[in-house]
Amino acid sequence: MGRFVVRRILQAIPVLIGVTFLIYFLVFALKGDPIQALAGEKRADPNIAAILREQYHLNDPKIVQYWHYISGVFTGDLGTTYTGRQISDIVAERFPVTLKLALTAFGIEAAVGIVAGIFAALKKGKFLDNLVLISTLLLISIPVFVLGNVLQLELGVKLKITPVAGVEDGWPTSYILPAIVLASTSMAYIARLTRASMSESIRADYVRTAIAKGLPMRRVIGIHTLRNSLIPVVTFLGFDLGALMGGAIITEKLFNLNGIGGQLAQSVYLRERPVVVGLTTLIVLVYLVTNIVVDLLYAVLDPRIRYE
Repeated sequence: MGRFVVRRILQAIPVLIGVTFLIYFLVFALKGDPIQALAGEKRADPNIAAILREQYHLNDPKIVQYWHYISGVFTGDLGTTYTGRQISDIVAERFPVTLKLALTAFGIEAAVGIVAGIFAALKKGKFLDNLVLISTLLLISIPVFVLGNVLQLELGVKLKITPVAGVEDGWPTSYILPAIVLASTSMAYIARLTRASMSESIRADYVRTAIAKGLPMRRVIGIHTLRNSLIPVVTFLGFDLGALMGGAIITEKLFNLNGIGGQLAQSVYLRERPVVVGLTTLIVLVYLVTNIVVDLLYAVLDPRIRYE
């Protein structure tokens, strides 16, 4: 297991370099002078502009600029903004909000989606199965911002069950509603994925053998069927956790949450290129870590999988 983890970490390094290389060149290929953008409509002072360009290596070739950036990443330095603020300070300020939102949404979609998928598979073709299929189809069809506005109006404004926006009430009160909105689409996919995987496993020979041996149905479903059925679900959940970390831009804007997604959208609009690259690198790291954790969970779910 230890050798596998080390090997996966070593494999992740060229992936990190390749992805950040593409992101860096795409972001810095955008037209416009970032130093002039700091001055707004006024003309930037030539002396100050020259100092800033030298400080941020903007006069160097792109490959040299990238080398300075990636060297800093491997020492834990995500860079600084053109106003001199450390990007790690922005991450420290914004990341806890995104982490709470993403983990809350992750828990909701995993718990509700898997349970709904199991019951739908066990009651296939019956009322409960049809209810899950119709409700998940609705969740997939409704855009996130529409669902968010409707829930804000009904649960926040009319019924006053949850806060409409903001984090003043702390976790979990302020995060429940945006987490439900953020988890809605993935929850529907997980329910359908679990249903399909469970339906296939129930028809497998080893399950029929377990039933013929007289094992209790609870053990047949919980041990023999569910464990194998969860492998594709765990794969989806692993990649979705990374998406929840970086793809909550609409939800964070809708519920006025000062997280990574909102900061990323703002930085793109303001052309704060170091911030865009730094935050995107953080999201890539989250993807790589969750990918390694998912690979390790395969062996837990299926004893036939070995890493040595």
